[in-house]
Amino acid sequence: QVQLVESGGGLVQPGGSLRLSCAASGNIFSIDVMAWYRQAPGKQRELVATIFKSDNTHYADSVKGRFTISRDNAKNTVYLQMNSLKPDDTAVYYCNGDAVGQRYWGQGTQVTVSS
Repeated sequence: QVQLVESGGGLVQPGGSLRLSCAASGNIFSIDVMAWYRQAPGKQRELVATIFKSDNTHYADSVKGRFTISRDNAKNTVYLQMNSLKPDDTAVYYCNGDAVGQRYWGQGTQVTVSS
């Protein structure tokens, strides 16, 4: 089993920045891919950013150039640095870890971009 705990959400003005953290514990060596998803009210959950074991990354077109996914293996933590935030980025952000035959989710952290 793997446990994922997000932190770092909050209220920020348009153009501002936030850094989300996802701390992993448990059988973390089983995880092949880590990702951040988000879900806005009335919308489906969407993939925001992915980081692979090779450290390759992938981003949704809507966040390219503004968001950066990274990780600190010593701390078992994945980050999402979010810059130039827009009101459309408002959502609950979820950390995700994929292992063979298993998918793990955190509880989510709210990000609100508003003046």
